[in-house]
Amino acid sequence: MDRKRATLIGLAAIMLWSTMVGLIRGVSEGLGPVGGAAMIYTLSGLLCFITVGFPDIRRFSTRYLIAGSVLFVSYEICLALSLGYASTRHQAIEVGMVNYLWPSLTIVFAILFNGQKSNLWIIPGLLIALLGVCWVLGGENGLHLAEITANIISNPLSYGLAFAGAFIWAAYCTVTSKYAKGQNGITLFVLLTALSLWMKYLFSDQPEMVFSVPVVIKLVMCGIALGFGYASWNIGILHGNVSVLATVSYFTPVLSAALAAVLLNAPLSFAFWQGALMVCAGSLLCWYATRK
Repeated sequence: MDRKRATLIGLAAIMLWSTMVGLIRGVSEGLGPVGGAAMIYTLSGLLCFITVGFPDIRRFSTRYLIAGSVLFVSYEICLALSLGYASTRHQAIEVGMVNYLWPSLTIVFAILFNGQKSNLWIIPGLLIALLGVCWVLGGENGLHLAEITANIISNPLSYGLAFAGAFIWAAYCTVTSKYAKGQNGITLFVLLTALSLWMKYLFSDQPEMVFSVPVVIKLVMCGIALGFGYASWNIGILHGNVSVLATVSYFTPVLSAALAAVLLNAPLSFAFWQGALMVCAGSLLCWYATRK
């Protein structure tokens, strides 16, 4: 495949994934946090099966199969439920921003566990990303400790799931880099996520799923964004300009917040955008620390 075309396809994956916060929240409002997530990952798993195909599990190393499955499923459940359990649409966008600590954490994990070389720029990079998240949680006041504390206490489950998810995804990326050996288990992992969510839906007290035209449209869009996103990213990584894709991916928090604000009709304050840019800047600085 032509390199420029493959790079564009990879960039399309970033655009598709950037819609996830708004779409997951929109689906959960109609189908419930657990039921909505189960429907999303069922549809996404079927699309991954069509676009990526089902992997030959016999070729997987035991470590990648077990650790990859557990970490991927755990992360996706944390992400979906953190957005679904958010008290308001605006809080869902804030929760999504907390989740975007994962790019910085992934680089830190690569340094600690995979022997990735870096310089001291990694420290200010991580601090700036953390400061950006705190700035977002401070609401219109920016870095305001009392407001940040009140925000977290108002819904510790959502914020806790998002924060845990950032660490889990960083661990998943580290495990994949170390043990995957070129294998791609994404279809299996997405289907396992769907199965886990359906088990929780069936064996716990959940609200009834109420289907409507807007909810179904968002469900289909979300399934496409996740399923085709992984397929597009795979093409971009294999045949495109990886450096361009990596650099652009660090701006996903801003793009994701912008699209979520439109999809959820939830205007964001100037302080929020300041924090989002800090998260991006911190991630880029962490990435830069590994380039020298």
